[in-house]
Amino acid sequence: MADSASLGDATLSLHGGAEDRRVGAPAAPPPVLSTSFFTHPNAVGFAAAEIDAATPHFYTRWSNPTLQLLETRLAALEGGEAAVSFASGMAAVTALFLDRLRAGDHLILSEVCYAGVAELAHAQLAGLGIRASFVDTSDLDAVAAAFRPDTKLVHVETPANPTLRITDIAAVAELARARGVPLSVDSTIATPLGTRPLPLGADYVIHSLTKYLCGHGDALGGAVITSAERAMSLRKESLIHLGGSLSPFAAWLIMRGMETLAPRMALHESNARRLEAWLAEHPKVARVLWPGSPRHPQHELARRQMRNFSSLLSFTLKEDNARMARQVAERLRVISPAVSLGKTKSLLFYIPTDDIISASWQMGEAAAGRYRALAGEGVFRFSVGLEDADDLIADLDQALA
Repeated sequence: MADSASLGDATLSLHGGAEDRRVGAPAAPPPVLSTSFFTHPNAVGFAAAEIDAATPHFYTRWSNPTLQLLETRLAALEGGEAAVSFASGMAAVTALFLDRLRAGDHLILSEVCYAGVAELAHAQLAGLGIRASFVDTSDLDAVAAAFRPDTKLVHVETPANPTLRITDIAAVAELARARGVPLSVDSTIATPLGTRPLPLGADYVIHSLTKYLCGHGDALGGAVITSAERAMSLRKESLIHLGGSLSPFAAWLIMRGMETLAPRMALHESNARRLEAWLAEHPKVARVLWPGSPRHPQHELARRQMRNFSSLLSFTLKEDNARMARQVAERLRVISPAVSLGKTKSLLFYIPTDDIISASWQMGEAAAGRYRALAGEGVFRFSVGLEDADDLIADLDQALA
């Protein structure tokens, strides 16, 4: 096939990676479910340190043809050299952190990020002697002030979950590069069709493949996209030794979902635009946040950094958020009252502010105050799906009545 650099996003989502185009080969690549592959004593060794890019497949925890195709496709979409897949987004984050950080090291982390990542930093990393500073990464002065001589990694989430705050990737990358510190970006909400952090200066991109890339809510997965050298380090140290390898069948489901990524993201964005505009005018809504709206406080940065604004939005009500959360969950008929995001079906979930602050207690009083000012007593996180926008509006209207 053509060089991936010359292909568009929709084409890469369908064809990225080496395809078998011989006469008689299947047009849809089948999942390779075998855990073992034919080998001989001189082909591979049992030590992870001995593997390299030329090592043949011999055990699926190390590599597999289906996983390799998914990884090649992800790297092509992100403009990276290589990718490593994992069993979940959290497995990918944990693998990266444990690959880059050792006892005595320091991590700069977005003060509002996925709760599992915050809890990982508070508990497991702290127990290993790794310190974390939670910073408003949209504030470049705050990021610059957080660096220490022992800082070994900066990790940002943009847009952030659930506040939809945007971090200027290029600016933070410049700060990190000047100090010799790698930058990791969780770009799950943006997807590769919205933002490509690597060309903006990031060293790693992380995705929860469970979300938009799979798109159908039927497979868990995660990935890190980076340089070939860094990817090999992740594979040798974190993937093989921690064992969080992705199931080949889950990888096949994710690739099947990726084939419709471009049209799905276009409709996701279109529906989110309709819902944001309707919510902004609703008499019970106090605030709605979506990066694609001029009402978002960082809309101009989002326009510079994102090509698609995705479909996650958050809103707060003027009063009785907790009571209304119960009412809405009971009344919804089209939208699903469920966790997660990025699926074909719309998902709505209420997140109390105290829960976020509790999960990220080391963010400090100032950060907690900023979050409370933005979110009030809690936010409704709305992952807008692919249903008819009019039906979604009607469902929310009756649920909020």
